[in-house]
Amino acid sequence: MGLAQPSRRTVVLGAVAVALTACSGRGVTSYPELVLATGPPGAVFREIGGALATELHGAMPQTKVTVLGTGASTENLRLLDEGRAHLGISSLDAAAADPDGVAAIGRLYDSYLHLVVRADSEITDFDDLTGKRVSFGATGSGTEYTMLRLTALTGLDVDDMRMDQAASARALAKRDIDAMFSLTGIPTPAITDLLRHQALRCLPLDRQAADLAEAYPGSYFPATIPATAYPGLPPCPTLSIPNVLLARTDIPDTVARTITETVFTTADAMAATRPEAA
Repeated sequence: MGLAQPSRRTVVLGAVAVALTACSGRGVTSYPELVLATGPPGAVFREIGGALATELHGAMPQTKVTVLGTGASTENLRLLDEGRAHLGISSLDAAAADPDGVAAIGRLYDSYLHLVVRADSEITDFDDLTGKRVSFGATGSGTEYTMLRLTALTGLDVDDMRMDQAASARALAKRDIDAMFSLTGIPTPAITDLLRHQALRCLPLDRQAADLAEAYPGSYFPATIPATAYPGLPPCPTLSIPNVLLARTDIPDTVARTITETVFTTADAMAATRPEAA
């Protein structure tokens, strides 16, 4: 199934259609190994990928399920294209731009773009970032992909750095960077951990959300990081992007069926211990 740039309704219906198609076979084919490309340390992709791998191992006990830590979305797409991964998680914007040879098993959860600064920072909005040291996420990540689009749209001029979420949080705490962007599920482990010993602020991105939604219809949606996501942080307007689980199209139908069943039947169990999966 090609990944065009659909509306939110089309994303949901498309995921269901793929699920029904994948589940139309009968029985499970033994498959020697499944490599699942996830994300970097401190990222929800890594957490959800690990949980999904555990569930897949239970559903396919004869299959070796390997979790591959990566930079995230764009690296995962490259690994799928090269045949070095069978499954990979990606934000919809990156996946829609590079659909060859992959199909969507289904929509997993939505990521929210965070712009985080220290509570004592002089930065109060997006425009104050000019000339500052800012993390755009890991190389090959969905954060980087979205930020490059946003930079091109807005003309943002910063000293942009490539750090995964855990490294970005450490650098922010040490004042090695002035701000960090993170496109991730909520609550994200790296930010939650940093809040335990560092007061933070999350800055609004509602104008930027509107710019991206207008420029790239179907991938970006206005959203709010709720007050329940992070202790002490008020609601923050931003944008959300659906995340999809992708599979190589050469995976046998019976294997795709089992993967799809596992995703849809264990979602509640995974969310019970990992609220970011909800």
